[in-house]
Amino acid sequence: MIDSKLVNKKGPHLGIVVPNSFEMNPLLQTPTFVADDEIPYLDIAGRRFRIGELETKNVIIVMTGLSMLNAGLATQLLLTLFRVNGVVHYGIAGNANPNLQIGDVTIPRYWAHTGLGIGRRHGDGLEDELAFESNGDYTEEIGYLKFSDYNNHTKNVSIDNLLNKVWYQPEVFSVTGTPEIKRQAFWVPTDEHFYQVAEKLERLEVGAVREHNLSAKSSKVTRVERGVSANVFVDNGAYSEFLYSKFNATPVDMESAAVALVCHQLNTSFIAIRGISDLVGEGFAVSNEVRVPFRKAMGRSRSFFCGTIEVRLSRLTLEGSGIAGKGMFFCELGKEEVPGVSTVPLSGASNEACAGMINSSPLLPRTFLLE
Repeated sequence: MIDSKLVNKKGPHLGIVVPNSFEMNPLLQTPTFVADDEIPYLDIAGRRFRIGELETKNVIIVMTGLSMLNAGLATQLLLTLFRVNGVVHYGIAGNANPNLQIGDVTIPRYWAHTGLGIGRRHGDGLEDELAFESNGDYTEEIGYLKFSDYNNHTKNVSIDNLLNKVWYQPEVFSVTGTPEIKRQAFWVPTDEHFYQVAEKLERLEVGAVREHNLSAKSSKVTRVERGVSANVFVDNGAYSEFLYSKFNATPVDMESAAVALVCHQLNTSFIAIRGISDLVGEGFAVSNEVRVPFRKAMGRSRSFFCGTIEVRLSRLTLEGSGIAGKGMFFCELGKEEVPGVSTVPLSGASNEACAGMINSSPLLPRTFLLE
């Protein structure tokens, strides 16, 4: 049986954590990823860890599967079994920020898990203490969601709601190297060096999402203050507005905060990049129309590579938590030019197919390369 120790002799590696196969496959299919000729992958605890080089940099790629639990488990295994000196997490997300559009790419500075909370008894008010609050188990510091604020009732008529309020809670985890000593965190920071390098990507345009006449504007890469995750697929406009007004959240997904929390606990550099694939709760029919060609395009193996966008941090070095580099952005798109990116012909790919796929596919990074 092949041991992870053999892989670690070739390390350290950059960990690339991806939620689903339609987000991971374009990365595996790009010729810039070369699987290790001796140990191309290891299957451990139901996860496949793909080992290889991406632009000459040692990488280990793992698909988590949907949800916070799966993302946390996969990241924990990655960091426990292998020598990993940084984690890049990418995928698609919903959007709670009214200033952004489908196709924009977000890089949050902080992530929070908004699926952990405590419900208040019906009849209790703000002056009443939460259950177990005096023990330090729960807190009122982060804030709450009041259900009666979202009752469907006549204007200016106050109606109570039996669900009362839910108070958001921080995650509780062990301090690295100190068993059974707890620590709390709600907002988990992106590695500062990663975040500063990502500033260079904000100068790039990534083409327009023209499918279904959604927008004629070029999409953009933008660093934002906050993103949130929970085991809930959010497609509700009222809750989206709440997340934005309460937490200043932009991307809304089901994995990133779990990856961030595990990396934070194990003192590993982390960054998450999420492409906006739908506007949460706003025009579900439209967002669904976008998702269909996007998933179809992601499912096409060789042909979709012509629509692959690659973000490269050139001459990147990872020394502990240190990182340095410069950004370069390009698209392999037959002979069809896309505003804001350079183009490289790809044999066998039609211009129409390339243009259609890149314009209807809101994921970015399609491929995130560190060289």
